[in-house]
Amino acid sequence: MQIKNGADLLRVCRQKNLSLHQVMLEYESAKSGKSPGEIMEVMRQNLQVMKESVYQGLQEGGEKIGGKIIGGQAQKLYRRLQSAQPVCGRTMARAVSFALSVTEVNASMGRIVAAPTAGSCGVLPGVLFSLAESHRIPEEELTLGLLTAGAVGLVIAKNASLSGAEGGCQAEVGSASAMAAAAAVEIMGGTPEQALHGGAMALKNLLGLVCDPIAGLVEAPCSKRNAIGTANALVVAEMALAGIESVIPFDEVVAAMHQVGRMMPCTLRETAEGGLAATPTGQRLKAMWQRDASYATNKRKEE
Repeated sequence: MQIKNGADLLRVCRQKNLSLHQVMLEYESAKSGKSPGEIMEVMRQNLQVMKESVYQGLQEGGEKIGGKIIGGQAQKLYRRLQSAQPVCGRTMARAVSFALSVTEVNASMGRIVAAPTAGSCGVLPGVLFSLAESHRIPEEELTLGLLTAGAVGLVIAKNASLSGAEGGCQAEVGSASAMAAAAAVEIMGGTPEQALHGGAMALKNLLGLVCDPIAGLVEAPCSKRNAIGTANALVVAEMALAGIESVIPFDEVVAAMHQVGRMMPCTLRETAEGGLAATPTGQRLKAMWQRDASYATNKRKEE
């Protein structure tokens, strides 16, 4: 089975009357030599790791989970969700708190699933487990959603990039948002065509997003960009399910993202030399982190 782009995905879906997750399962089985059952078991394991990271930062003591710059933000938002009427509704607020939690677990060297990268690890679990709670989606369907997301990620990887160092944060959080949007559409009963329209709209909305990690850490602004990628995925999934289509086809959006990434200066591609990383506060935080790192290194040498 040849899958080079979104058009190939839709062609196979139509020819065989399959969903995106079914096509991806066939593709992965043919490529890996594993049975569909074995692949599904790996996906179930990935889903459980995602679930654990989603709730880890929300539990008692979650304010201590995080890195040098971020920590406790997920728990703050989740607590507000329990005590106040959220501005953007419970499904959205829950999804964002989940996404923040996963990024904080990542920053504290916890176990996460790179989906598609560690820097964008919160988007897909944030969307999936928020829908699970609000719409009573069983975990088996969430597992299929991972395959749908994988199909979109596969096409982006083949035709553009998933790396912030190569394409900016549009390649990381933008791709994650597209993957999550497509998964949400299929989970909620949408067609493969609607799923790719959702993916296209999600990626379009984050086109040109730069990668400028403060102090070179995958913490800020990465965590809050995961939050916006999560919200973006839910918004475009709603539009796609309503029959709204992307004016620019999915494959053309991916090609545009690749072109934009190549046009970005190196200072805005994960080098921490431009954007927010180069602001006075960004430089101050970098100096603080470097002092802490130097102190820890010297301490270990003394011991």
